[in-house]
Amino acid sequence: MHAEDKSTYPPLNTLKAVAEDVWIIDGPSIRFGWGCIKFPFSTRATILRLAGDALLVHSPTPLVPTLAAAIGKIGTPRWIVGPNRLHYWWIGEWHAAYPDAAIYLAPKVQRQAGARLDFAWQPLERDRGYPWDDRIATLPVSGGFMTEVELFHRPSRTLVLTDLIENFETGKLETRAMRFWTRLGGVRDPDGGMPRDMRWSFVKHRRELKAAILRMIDWNPERIILAHGRWYDANGRAELRRAFRWILDE
Repeated sequence: MHAEDKSTYPPLNTLKAVAEDVWIIDGPSIRFGWGCIKFPFSTRATILRLAGDALLVHSPTPLVPTLAAAIGKIGTPRWIVGPNRLHYWWIGEWHAAYPDAAIYLAPKVQRQAGARLDFAWQPLERDRGYPWDDRIATLPVSGGFMTEVELFHRPSRTLVLTDLIENFETGKLETRAMRFWTRLGGVRDPDGGMPRDMRWSFVKHRRELKAAILRMIDWNPERIILAHGRWYDANGRAELRRAFRWILDE
């Protein structure tokens, strides 16, 4: 299913501080694509800490013992989030380790995952009404293929995306085919963006997508954490305007 290869961001399965109360975990790569065309995708989880050392875990990566020990030093996972229908692989591991944590799943996640998520969960489909509302804004972005739910950690001005922007670095692409497809798909650093196939799924939802992008721009994020590829540690608002110029300039 995965391999630790050139596409990843070592050290893997390790807490990395990003800002106050914000950490990332770079995980192994997974192979993903369409039909017979599959490429390694680096993976990344995000952890946000709220009052009382309660932790929100976004798009979890594998939970190894050393990582679990490090997490125990910063707080206790209370909420585990599957932000879109493609990001569910390791939720079961975290549920087993933290059975008291509530599982929140974006639309179609459970349908996609099937028996891998055979436990109780709560829907993640609205923009408010969650235990984290006081510090984290929630924004569902719905297209024809899937809904992705974005999070904005207000105290640190950190925007957490999943597949809405992908940003693969050329130096981490092992073959010419990978370099060709990432460029064709509009997901090559330094001009990463929404994958073109994902854009097509928003043909009937362009107005809603543009409104969601404008809302994120209004949040004025300092940084943007992505699940795949190089994330943006500064100039978050400018990166949003660049990545979505194809729809903002209509």
